[in-house]
Amino acid sequence: MIMNRILVRGGVLLGAVAVSLGAVILTTSVSSAAGVMSGDLIRGESFSAVYYMGADGFRYVFPNDKAYFTWYSDFDDVIVITDAELAKIQIGGNITYKPGVKMVKINTDPKTYAVDLNGTLRHVTSEAVAVALYGSAWNKEIDDVADGFFPNYTIGEPIISSSEYNSDTVEASVSTINADKELMGSVDVYINSTGYSPSTVTVNPDQGVRFTNNDTAKHSATGEDLSWGTGTLQEGDAFIKKFEDGGEYDFYDSYDSGNTGTVTVN
Repeated sequence: MIMNRILVRGGVLLGAVAVSLGAVILTTSVSSAAGVMSGDLIRGESFSAVYYMGADGFRYVFPNDKAYFTWYSDFDDVIVITDAELAKIQIGGNITYKPGVKMVKINTDPKTYAVDLNGTLRHVTSEAVAVALYGSAWNKEIDDVADGFFPNYTIGEPIISSSEYNSDTVEASVSTINADKELMGSVDVYINSTGYSPSTVTVNPDQGVRFTNNDTAKHSATGEDLSWGTGTLQEGDAFIKKFEDGGEYDFYDSYDSGNTGTVTVN
């Protein structure tokens, strides 16, 4: 796989609410999305928004440059793919701050939070605790998170004593966004001229099922109760569906209702 580099002059456009910080110069050719792997940083040709390629097959958004730099120190390993290929990769959600690196707050909430695993915010209950965790310059280790991105986080237990949270230990415990978000690889279901293969799959809660059309004709996977569906899949198209709750989810092909299948969530 060709690792395409980008040279940054003053910064980049990052995420869905990208902030322009400077010009981006492409230094190598565009790579194929087929070579993109879990954990890669990717972007399209026309825009400088950088995404994280999750183990589940989704791309994840960096809300801004501050969040990006809690995970990465530069942009050396960003892979450039075509805009069309990027558009085919579904967006899985936003990336939260790397645990332990910074404290955060929002304008509508007077509390200051430490970031724990999987986007969990823990209220730092006193200045003494903040000093113990981040030193005498603790107030310079706080980033403002826009109100619109606050729902990406969950609220955990407050930190009453510095013995309840160690920023260095927390940061070291999570090396990748995959690990922090507990992302799992998706299970593949292929759609052929004869139906689904396999037609029954078993997954864990919040694990994806990737439906890929390997036929020349149009197909779909549509929930029996019509609550979900892939939409029309042309030849080579794929769609990932995550199932959060346990149970059985029957589906059929809108273009051939005789083709059916079942996803079982344990």
